[in-house]
Parts: sequence; C-alpha cells; structure tokens
Amino acid sequence: MHFSIPETESRSGDSGGSAYVAYNIHVNGVLHCRVRYSQLLGLHEQLRKEYGANVLPAFPPKKLFSLTPAEVEQRREQLEKYMQAVRQDPLLGSSETFNSFLRRAQQETQQVPTEEVSLEVLLSNGQKVLVNVLTSDQTEDVLEAVAAKLDLPDDLIGYFSLFLVREKEDGTFSFVRKLQEFELPYVSVTSLRSQEYKIVLRKSYWDSAYDDDVMENRVGLNLLYAQTVSDIERGWILVTKEQHRQLKSLQEKVSKKEFLRLAQTLRHYGYLRFDACVADFPEKDCPVVVSAGNSELSLQLRLPGQQLREGSFRVTRMRCWRVTSSVPLPSGGTSSPGRGRGEVRLELAFEYLMSKDRLQWVTITSPQAIMMSICLQSMVDELMVKKSGGSIRKMLRRRVGGTLRRSDSQQAVKSPPLLESPDASRESTVKLSSKLSAVSLRGIGSPSTDASASDVHGNFAFEGIGDEDL
Repeated sequence: MHFSIPETESRSGDSGGSAYVAYNIHVNGVLHCRVRYSQLLGLHEQLRKEYGANVLPAFPPKKLFSLTPAEVEQRREQLEKYMQAVRQDPLLGSSETFNSFLRRAQQETQQVPTEEVSLEVLLSNGQKVLVNVLTSDQTEDVLEAVAAKLDLPDDLIGYFSLFLVREKEDGTFSFVRKLQEFELPYVSVTSLRSQEYKIVLRKSYWDSAYDDDVMENRVGLNLLYAQTVSDIERGWILVTKEQHRQLKSLQEKVSKKEFLRLAQTLRHYGYLRFDACVADFPEKDCPVVVSAGNSELSLQLRLPGQQLREGSFRVTRMRCWRVTSSVPLPSGGTSSPGRGRGEVRLELAFEYLMSKDRLQWVTITSPQAIMMSICLQSMVDELMVKKSGGSIRKMLRRRVGGTLRRSDSQQAVKSPPLLESPDASRESTVKLSSKLSAVSLRGIGSPSTDASASDVHGNFAFEGIGDEDL
C-alpha cells in the first residue's frame, strides 16, 4: 500500500484560534485523512511505548519557532518517509495502534458521524448484497457482515476480500485497490463522491489448489462459480470455441464443480486483469494489457503487423520491484511548496532474472501500478506461506474479542445465466518468445529526480535459476 503526503494546507484553528499546517495523507493517490504534526507525534510516541524506540524510524523533531515554507516542505518529506516506513514494517504496519489512528483520522477528516447505514456490496456477477453496518466499521467488520448475509462459513471468510473498483461505461470493473485494515469501507467509497465507485467481493488467493477448500461449501462453490462465469464473459479467462462449448454444456447440466475443474485448466483462470497501459517490454512505449495471477504477471501486446502476443514474468524470478510516483513540473520547470501540482504518473518497475547472470529492469506505466504491486506482494506472501507449510486459513487475523455477526435475513448467490456465444473479435494469443532471454529489454536506472515517492520491495520468494530453466 502506497502512502504519500503530497501537499500541506494552512488551516484556521478551532474557534478562531491560530492557524496551523495540516498534512494531507494520501493512500494510492487518494486523500485518506488530514492530520496535524502533533497528531502524528502522538502516534509516534504511542508506538514507541509499545514497541521501543529502536524499532521505529526517525521522526522529524519539534521546532521552537514557526517554520519557514522551506522547513514546512522538509518536514512534509520527512513525515512521508516516516509513514511509508511504518506501513512497510510487518510489526508496526499491522499494529492496531497504527491502523486505528488512520481509521479515526479518516472518519474525522470526512466528518462522517458514527451511525448505522445500509452499504451495497457487489458480487463478481453484479449481484447486489445490502448489509447493515456502522459508518465506523473497519474492513474486516464489513467483510464479516457480507459473509453473514450470504451464509458463508466463518472458516472461509479469509479466502475472500473486499475490493474498491470503478465501474466503467461498459459495465466492467477497473480495480482500484484491495480494502485494507486501516480504513472504513463506507467512508472510503462515499468520500469519492461518485456513483462509479463500488465495493466488490472477490476471492483473495491466487493458487487454484485452494479452490478445493471453498468448493466443499455450497455458498463458497456458488461464489467461485459466479466469479468464473463473469471472468469468462468479460474475456479475462482465455477460452477456445471448443472449450466454450464444453463449459456451456456443463452449465446446462448444472455441473458447477465440473465447470470449475475445466475452468481451472484454462489460461488466466483466477487472474486479475488491469486496464490497458504502457510498458517498455519488448520495446519502449509498447501498449500492453497486464494480468496478474498464478504467480506471474502476464503482458498481452501487439507489435506492428503482428498477431496478439503474450509475455509472462514469474514472481519467483523478480529480485525486487518498486512503485514510483512522479509529478510533471508546471510550465517554467519549477515547483514551489504548497502549490497545486499536476496529475501523478505511476510506474511499477521490477528487476527480472532473464538468464543465469542477467538481471534486467522492466517498467509498466499505469494508474493501477500500486494495485499491481499489491498483487505481487500477496502472491509472494502466499508462496512463502505454502513454502513454510502454513495454511491460508491463518492469513485472516481475527481481532481479540471479535464476534461474527450473523444476519437475520440471508441472501443466496444467484446462479449466472448461460455463457453467451464467444466474441468473434477476440483473438488467440501466442507466446512472445520461447526464451525471454532472447528478448531485448530497455533497462532503467535510478528513479528520476522528480519522483515524489518510491517503495522498494525485496522478494523473499526470489529463486536463482539457470538458462535451462528459462
């Protein structure tokens, strides 16, 4: 998750008090909350009491006198680095102290009183599920309420997550982010003040082997089935005409498990597809469509005069990756602290093991770069859990004293309609290269000087390989 403090505001104190500087904390480029230095200092001191000073990153010191504009900008940069460092620390970033601070600040900033409301959550097939929640309910609370409404068992909740999406004109979803433990879903979606933004329930794991656990339950089976049919209809799962005929036949027989078994063998089953964007693979400014799943990033592209092609990058061959945000400088080439800035440009860059002795950077420029990074991290996390012999069931952290609220009125998952005839305009894809080492890629150096923030993620699942494995 990408934290930034791109700007400050001078605000009047309460009841006509003295003015103060407010720091706007953005999550994935969207305003999350507005806080004062004293509030962040209070958070730092509380974390220090709980975890010790040697665990915490450096916090910008107090000043005796009013800050100059240059000092305000310097403090902004220091606070941004501090928030990023705390969030990325496995212990601090998952602490209730840190997350509850951000939830309270979000509610106060958006001036949303605590009250019971009806919140709409969509399933992958567009079915609406209405749940009664509090405006102050965190993500896990809302997820549990949806599970209760659908009668999904407690031990399967961890297999699903809530996602913030933007509904496009054609009815498809553009994924913004996975809702996190530091935010209030009702406030997050309503503060965007647009009917385009929705909350969607979708499975949260990547390894299709976990489907077996979910399919043993009637509600879990129906959720997977509805999601898979929807993914096929929107073209996310690649299906030949013969496979399409077989799937439709199984639908007609209401053979949901057999339908899913066949779907599991299809290319891009369980993948998350992103909007069209630009990459430097295999050449600069190449239009691509990125999909994430099965421990890889897939890039579909069309070179001039060529068939639609695909290149795959395995997560286990990415040594590290980073998300870089940069802001175009205004005319004149200079930017002053506190002034409005242009649209943020986001890039995901990963260092990939092309051959035994050759690492190469690949860059994807996309407004969804942070969501791509989140997908990479969750795939790595899942691989490490599996490698250690752990269970995905344990990846859902239960709150101490938390109780699952069962709904008085439950709602069934509707069975989706039969698959429509395959889209004749969809083309089959071929592998870009049998050996990625034969593809020339443009490398990138250090982040550009106008980058406002970057996160570097080391990959614990990285594996050294030989040429014969490529």
